[in-house]
Amino acid sequence: MITVVIPTVGRPSLRDTVAAVGPDVPVVVVDDRRAAGASGVLESLPAHVRVVRSGGRGPAAARNAGWRAAHTPWVVFLDDDVVPGPGWAEAVRTDLAGLPGDVAGSQGRIVVPLPRSRPPTDAERHTAGLEDALWVTADMAYRRRVLESLGGFDERFPGAYREDSDLALRALRAGHRLVRGERVTEHPVRADGFWSSVRFQRGNADDVLMRRLHGPGWRAAAGDGPGRLRRHAVTTAAGLAAAFLAGAARSRRVPLVLAGVAGAAWAMLTAEFAWRRVAPGPRTPEEVLRMAVTSVLIPPVACAHRLRGELRR
Repeated sequence: MITVVIPTVGRPSLRDTVAAVGPDVPVVVVDDRRAAGASGVLESLPAHVRVVRSGGRGPAAARNAGWRAAHTPWVVFLDDDVVPGPGWAEAVRTDLAGLPGDVAGSQGRIVVPLPRSRPPTDAERHTAGLEDALWVTADMAYRRRVLESLGGFDERFPGAYREDSDLALRALRAGHRLVRGERVTEHPVRADGFWSSVRFQRGNADDVLMRRLHGPGWRAAAGDGPGRLRRHAVTTAAGLAAAFLAGAARSRRVPLVLAGVAGAAWAMLTAEFAWRRVAPGPRTPEEVLRMAVTSVLIPPVACAHRLRGELRR
């Protein structure tokens, strides 16, 4: 009835994902590394797991390679860093059994374990947002015939961002329904490093494609918030203006006070953004430093990626 498809670049967490699925469900693991080579994780998978390669073209292409290698009526997509809950295989069968023909997909319930002894960090809150997100492929089942009719995931989305929302919106526009199941999958918080929040800004380029494909109301349709790009643009403009005016003031072409006003506006906007991220967190020295540094960088980086997306499209 179902095949599980898991794209991966060889994370060690893949072992736990496959083990939690269990041996009674066919699994297709899609090796999305750019170059083939030895991987202790991929070589040690159980015998019931089939491995196919997608050539390092990103999660959308990897999932397409996976569902095309499956032959069951339903394909369940999992990420390689999630842990399906106890009895998950039977729970997903229960979720899918007897669904009306107009239901194209069923989403699992995503649970993100957060620390109980302190408030969560900015990165932990970011991951916890998956609990309320719509149609995320951390645990999302689709009918194979619907994937065929829609052409699968749009491979113009290069990263693990927006490609799942795009597919869901296309399914809804085609007259299908999407539902939530009762199965539970845990998504642990990964330690993505000091600069992870800056790297996430690459998704601003993909937002351009979402707007082109689904119109200006795509965020509301996908259950997403309004975003901060406009504020980031104002902050970036204030910073650039302060730098330009300071240079012009040195040559006495403009009054220095104008540079001071622009600089104060930049500082106030940056401080507001940083405090918004620091206030709900643990406020440890390490977290405050990380938020201060990345809050300076995020606005111009977000604007640069948005401009890159506009130029690309």
